[in-house]
Amino acid sequence: MLGICRGRRKFLAALLSLLCIPAITWIYLFSGSFEDGKPVSLSPLESQAHSPRYTASSQRERESLEVRMREVEEENRALRRQLSLAQGRAPAHRRGNHSKTYSMEEGTGDSENLRAGIVAGNSSECGQQPVVEKCETIHVAIVCAGYNASRDVVTLVKSVLFHRRNPLHFHLIADSIAEQILATLFQTWMVPAVRVDFYNADELKSEVSWIPNKHYSGIYGLMKLVLTKTLPANLERVIVLDTDITFATDIAELWAVFHKFKGQQVLGLVENQSDWYLGNLWKNHRPWPALGRGYNTGVILLLLDKLRKMKWEQMWRLTAERELMGMLSTSLADQDIFNAVIKQNPFLVYQLPCFWNVQLSDHTRSEQCYRDVSDLKLQKQLSELDEDDLCYEFRRERFTVHRTHLYFLHYEYEPVADSTDVTLVAQLSMDRLQMLEAICKHWEGPISLALYLSDAEAQQFLRYAQGSEVLMSRHNVGYHIVYKEGQFYPVNLLRNVAMKHISTPYMFLSDIDFLPMYGLYEYLRKSVIQLDLANTKKAMIVPAFETLRYRLSFPKSKAELLSMLDMGTLFTFRYHVWTKGHAPTNFAKWRTATTPYRVEWEADFEPYVVVRRDCPEYDRRFVGFGWNKVAHIMELDVQEYEFIVLPNAYMIHMPHAPSFDITKFRSNKQYRICLKTLKEEFQQDMSRRYGFAALKYLTAENNS
Repeated sequence: MLGICRGRRKFLAALLSLLCIPAITWIYLFSGSFEDGKPVSLSPLESQAHSPRYTASSQRERESLEVRMREVEEENRALRRQLSLAQGRAPAHRRGNHSKTYSMEEGTGDSENLRAGIVAGNSSECGQQPVVEKCETIHVAIVCAGYNASRDVVTLVKSVLFHRRNPLHFHLIADSIAEQILATLFQTWMVPAVRVDFYNADELKSEVSWIPNKHYSGIYGLMKLVLTKTLPANLERVIVLDTDITFATDIAELWAVFHKFKGQQVLGLVENQSDWYLGNLWKNHRPWPALGRGYNTGVILLLLDKLRKMKWEQMWRLTAERELMGMLSTSLADQDIFNAVIKQNPFLVYQLPCFWNVQLSDHTRSEQCYRDVSDLKLQKQLSELDEDDLCYEFRRERFTVHRTHLYFLHYEYEPVADSTDVTLVAQLSMDRLQMLEAICKHWEGPISLALYLSDAEAQQFLRYAQGSEVLMSRHNVGYHIVYKEGQFYPVNLLRNVAMKHISTPYMFLSDIDFLPMYGLYEYLRKSVIQLDLANTKKAMIVPAFETLRYRLSFPKSKAELLSMLDMGTLFTFRYHVWTKGHAPTNFAKWRTATTPYRVEWEADFEPYVVVRRDCPEYDRRFVGFGWNKVAHIMELDVQEYEFIVLPNAYMIHMPHAPSFDITKFRSNKQYRICLKTLKEEFQQDMSRRYGFAALKYLTAENNS
């Protein structure tokens, strides 16, 4: 209550000041403009023409009045800002960390003292963060060349768009390949309030080609040095980003940092998070000169107008020429030259907080930065969850948004003429990469895979795939990267991502640990026609088996598989630990079956099925281990799908170490309690959605 009253007093004081000061000022000016009871003109021409009393003293008086008028106008503007802040700072909208809205006027020099005055007058103990005006355009420059960098730019742009609220203007310094790819992307993307301009990188090569560079980025890694010449002369400021950057917040928050620059500060940079420039990484390591740890140029704020006035081009060229006499070449491209300039002119740099450029490469100490970074803002739905709920983390996962990069590698698909094509759908994490080549050898049809990876793992996967002749020879495999977030494996989210991005009318819902029998792809296409899947609600079951042997002579026929079953080389899947999961398949009948046969749903049934692409999605509440497939099969059943077992189809589960999630399920009692709770809630949701038809699932669960 005290805070509210104090806020009102400030508001009234500002209002009175705003009303009174102009009135008093003009009374003063009006009275001062009379001399001996006669008005004195403020215009020197008029005064000279009509007043014999015009003297040098009167001229000084007039100039003094004009200065005073400008000062009063400046004070009025400051008061208006304070008044607007007071009006906008309603108690109902206050949070733990208060924020102050700053004037987002162009230019950072003349109004800096004024802004500093406003900050000093603020009674809040919290640091004030500027807010960018809603319609202010944020300018971003990126150097991009080639196919791989173009792919990285897509991820960068998506992360910026995900959080942004302001109009964006991307300035892309691109070679012909990147321009073709990205121009098409943006033209077809049609994102509102986004403008893209391209600048020919090949035309800039002559500006930096004289600098020997050992860095993998090559000549393009030096082009950030010439942005003051490359970008439009009327562009005053720009955020410069490397292609491997990913944003986790609104880029406007970074843009607002420009207003913290003071004096001759023209570069905003984060300190390097490795010991590279300290020169102690290995014996005889000799880096370029730098101030302390130096600065990383993955994220740069450039005040272009001031840099041009400082003759930046001449400054960096002279520095580079001098240092190259001893260093012979750059090791980290433009970053070495930026740091050498800063070493000589430390006043140029404004040090950004480390969280604006968390560096994840080798030898970095980025973990020191995480202590300064608060958790990302969660989605609106999370505010409705009870944080005291013991299953809160499970429920939270359902609303977590995972950054997703579709078609991480080149993808081509040619539809078959008879509309019977089937895509194998699966999901995996880094520890299952070894299964990819084997699956591609067993299944010649299209594949859609969702991979749950960190940024570093995504790059490892890229190198793995590019080094595999088997994977590189297959262009009908869609790899969709879902980036890691949270503590659980979002298995059903991954399945949904893979399902949504198939190009065929049918899909085989498999798991990455299974190898389909040779020829299964063609067999399923024939079965689609035989069972009229196009016009009926059917789920074709592919019977699942398993082996405990890491080296298996894969059976080439059903007869060979039955022989291996009899010898104990193979088993029906989960026979030892979870019989109910596949018992309804009726393996005894399958041994002698020659035609497809129907089976009924039973509690905990979780077969692997072939369905039309319009089947229901998996329920996202189930993460990690337990009930993720069971719930999906239950929903197929309540929607009256027929379960048909294919007599000459099979798949075999290959052995692997237990996953982290199944280990948690087995060892953590609370994990099992939460899974049981989620099951019950899912069944209640089913009853609400499907009514009487869903009652049997409650009964079956109670009897199981």
